[in-house]
Amino acid sequence: MQKQISLILLLIGFLVSSCSKEERTLPNIVIIYADDMGYGDLNIQNPTSKIPTPNLDNLASEGMRFTDAHSSSGICSPSRFALLTGTYHWRRQHGIVGAFGKPFFKDSDITLPQLLKTKGYTTACIGKWHLGWDWEFKNEPSLEVKQWGQMRKFYAPDDVDWSKPISGGPLDRGFDYYFGDGTINFPPYAWVENDRLIQIPTETMDINNVGYTTKEGSWEFRPGPKVENWNPYDVLPTLTKKTVEWIHNRTDKEPFFLYFPLPSPHAPIIPNDEFDGKSRAGGYGDFMVQTDWVVGQVLKALKEKGLDDNTLVIFSSDNGTESYAWQRAITYDHFSMGNFRGLKRDVWEGGHHVPFLIKWPGQIKAGSVSDEVISQVDIMATLASITEIVLPEKAAPDSYNLEPVLKEEKYDAPLREATVHNTYNSKWGVRKGDWLFINDSTGGHRKLPEFFKKLTGYTDFTTEGILFNMKDDSEQRNNLYDQYPEKIIVMDKLLQDYRNKDYSVKR
Repeated sequence: MQKQISLILLLIGFLVSSCSKEERTLPNIVIIYADDMGYGDLNIQNPTSKIPTPNLDNLASEGMRFTDAHSSSGICSPSRFALLTGTYHWRRQHGIVGAFGKPFFKDSDITLPQLLKTKGYTTACIGKWHLGWDWEFKNEPSLEVKQWGQMRKFYAPDDVDWSKPISGGPLDRGFDYYFGDGTINFPPYAWVENDRLIQIPTETMDINNVGYTTKEGSWEFRPGPKVENWNPYDVLPTLTKKTVEWIHNRTDKEPFFLYFPLPSPHAPIIPNDEFDGKSRAGGYGDFMVQTDWVVGQVLKALKEKGLDDNTLVIFSSDNGTESYAWQRAITYDHFSMGNFRGLKRDVWEGGHHVPFLIKWPGQIKAGSVSDEVISQVDIMATLASITEIVLPEKAAPDSYNLEPVLKEEKYDAPLREATVHNTYNSKWGVRKGDWLFINDSTGGHRKLPEFFKKLTGYTDFTTEGILFNMKDDSEQRNNLYDQYPEKIIVMDKLLQDYRNKDYSVKR
């Protein structure tokens, strides 16, 4: 019943938009979503970078680069949900979807691909899903393995009914086509096409003996079913090849939406051999070089098909860089987090302040740079505006339309009233204009290593909350909590209002 209601709302929105505005040429849309890439890993915005990213730098030079863009969460699944729904993740849940986990979505959710299909878009997702499926199990997990210091239960190959289609995944969220491995470090270690596994897993991943070595860090695999001869080093090249093939099968007769969530540069850090030594930042740096190469392959395919002039391309990352970045800064003098404090998971800037590039030939000025505070939840309302879709009443409740910013039109600045920063339920931040309030004495979910504190000069705070002027102090060094008690009261109330309501954008 809920799914029927959402489809009716979508149809109503489509009819209204079709009748109220003159049709414009619909652009193709490509979203390339990196995994665990830090703000400082994009060469064009890091003067001391040790990683060349020529394709991403070129993408920035042909479109608009945002210097103050944010993911909804400091971790994976929640940010993906937020991007595809225009809804802050914390309205649903804070944690990631675990191996064989249930969908992050409800059937009543209205997603970006569902909206675009009402305008005739062909939709595809190729890559890392990590938003759950409704798996069919024969029994409870029977595999017992010691991980993280304790014995835990996991699903074995014979615990899952592989004969049935897998519901609840991309095809049930508005995508016409899906191909991917689900999540590179979670089982099943197998290829999924649409709602079926291409090959049935018959073996179990031995997390202590994967059969290969990483180029930096650990495998971070969870035990579980895998197909015979599964090679993690094949994942990124295969996804790239599939994506290029899919683009080459497009025509200019109908618009398409491609969501390409990469498994890189997330651990396991496994650049293919031809990328070894291509950076001056170790294995991770080389993996970033390969990630940049993948972006280049997508852009090349669009150009070869003559589709690039009418394709809007967005590039961003689901959150900040992983904790390996601390040692990388010492060893290679490369700061994946840029000048920001914190890393993945944190409410500190480094946890969610991400690279964000958008190219739209003829519509966005080449080489433009915006310091507007934006969030990835804004993608939904922005693309709805560009494609002249009227958002159904309860769709994209936290999403602002960025089109005036993209086209450098006059608008009331700042565009967003405020932006919520959150990963887990224990710490919350709210950004309003230049000011950021965090309702804790720290924005970190881990302590900074002493060697990194010594390197950067960061100190801890002891106040009940913390307050920063981000225009003057983007590195979050100067806590102004005791100096502006009235501002803290106002910002804390705004944060609570957002949390208590089911929306943050008034329409």
